[in-house]
Amino acid sequence: MSAKQVIGAFLGVVFKIVVWAIIIMLVYKYAIYGYTFGFEVFSDRPVATAATGVTVNVAIVEGKSNMEIARLLKEKGLIEDANVFYVQLMLSDYKDKIKPGIYDFSTAMTAEEMIKLMAEDPNETEEE
Repeated sequence: MSAKQVIGAFLGVVFKIVVWAIIIMLVYKYAIYGYTFGFEVFSDRPVATAATGVTVNVAIVEGKSNMEIARLLKEKGLIEDANVFYVQLMLSDYKDKIKPGIYDFSTAMTAEEMIKLMAEDPNETEEE
């Protein structure tokens, strides 16, 4: 076996090792991201505690998409991640029931509580 063949074989093995290392790192990175995203979707934690919660007034205008609502709530500091809220909304029973209006949300509310409030009939909540 010549020196060129030995070097070529060695470089081929090194290249394969590097490619596999990159693949493993990418799989690990996206597995961690997927787990974290899933945890955030299903844990439904509020931004603040009940003691430190702040009330924020939000106007939901007719024709806003669910993602636009999620971005608005993120801008107001009511949620941490608009994508997580969007998925929570799409998985909820209220995904097509959001009503326009002016809402008072607290940073101590969970996403589920905000979604339910936006989907309820305002007349029903006044009667209770």
